Amino acid sequence: MKNTIKTIILTITLASSAAWAENTVMVGGMQMFPSKDIVDNAVNSGDHTTLVAAVKAAGLVDTLKGPGPFTVFAPTDAAFGKLPAGTVENLVKPENKATLTKILTYHVVAGKMDYESLAKLIKKGDGMAELKAVSGGTLTVKMNGKHNIVVNDEKGNMANITTYDVYQSNGVILVIDRVLMPN
Repeated sequence: MKNTIKTIILTITLASSAAWAENTVMVGGMQMFPSKDIVDNAVNSGDHTTLVAAVKAAGLVDTLKGPGPFTVFAPTDAAFGKLPAGTVENLVKPENKATLTKILTYHVVAGKMDYESLAKLIKKGDGMAELKAVSGGTLTVKMNGKHNIVVNDEKGNMANITTYDVYQSNGVILVIDRVLMPN
């Protein structure tokens, strides 16, 4: 019994040490590990089940498991819940794959843009910066207070970044509270 308890304590200690050594960030109640890719971490987040299902439906898993680097503005399940009723269910239908892909790739920017990188671009741009999304659309980022960056889409909707700098092996995730929509 003592050996079992010691083994359990050692296992927990080693797991905690590994998480600490990797500078994990908690997202959706789970640790996000910088050694894992964007998809592997997102699958473990309890707040991104809709996003993961949409990425699978759009056939973007292999892309987001690729070398990148990518910056993903990742809407939470609550963000998807703000869309009109039936929107998500309609988008994941096979006949709407092109539209879903355009929306999802609108949330992705080539490169690794963490808080510091975005803040520098905003300062350099006199209060705002435009980012080119993988979809070809434009996202606008601005400061909203001392340590809050907001993302505006082409339709004028604004999303707050609620969790910054979730580093991945192939980029970074920035958790947002609204789904961004391209023109």
